[in-house]
Amino acid sequence: MLASEITLDLLLNAYASGFFPMSDDREDEAVFWVDPEERGIFPLEQFHLSKSLKKFIRKSLYKITYNQCFQTILQQCAMPAADRENTWISHDIEALYCELHAAGFAHSIECWHGETLVGGLYGVCLNGCFFGESMFSRKTNASKVALAYLVARLKVGGFSLLDSQFQTEHLKSMGCIEVARADYKMILNNALQNTQADFYLLDDDTPAETILQLITQIS
Repeated sequence: MLASEITLDLLLNAYASGFFPMSDDREDEAVFWVDPEERGIFPLEQFHLSKSLKKFIRKSLYKITYNQCFQTILQQCAMPAADRENTWISHDIEALYCELHAAGFAHSIECWHGETLVGGLYGVCLNGCFFGESMFSRKTNASKVALAYLVARLKVGGFSLLDSQFQTEHLKSMGCIEVARADYKMILNNALQNTQADFYLLDDDTPAETILQLITQIS
């Protein structure tokens, strides 16, 4: 179907049913719905940071912000990368997720080095679920740091599910696992019943050491 035909209600209902949209490239006007046989998820209690990454985070080399430049994060995620020439984030999908963000259902985490945006991620938020969509990194560990801050925020906010859609070796090293479609649907349905989750409970200026303590409590 065409991305322009997708309403916000349709998109949110799709996520609640275990589907998410993708396009074949940046200029594609069509989307297809994906429901993987094996779904990548992060059990929050199993999220893992290496000793070297913990040490890196303690240095506080990057400043982390939330929802400061959502569309820019999405556009950076859509740029060509070393492992792919094309992106599934079409211009129409970008517009759709910006609408989701404006309606309070999508969030970004930004990673800054000085005044320069060097990494970040964005995803969809629905009840106790956070559906991670994409991330990017332009400087050492930037996307990993953003992910760590996301996990701490979800833990404090009482979330039940961090969905990564697919498992990669990069995500696997940080605790991402694969679950069968049927198992994922049960986890998803349980998380959707959690209507008390709050993305904003963690203070935006929470220091790095506290972030690590929050993650350690669930490792």
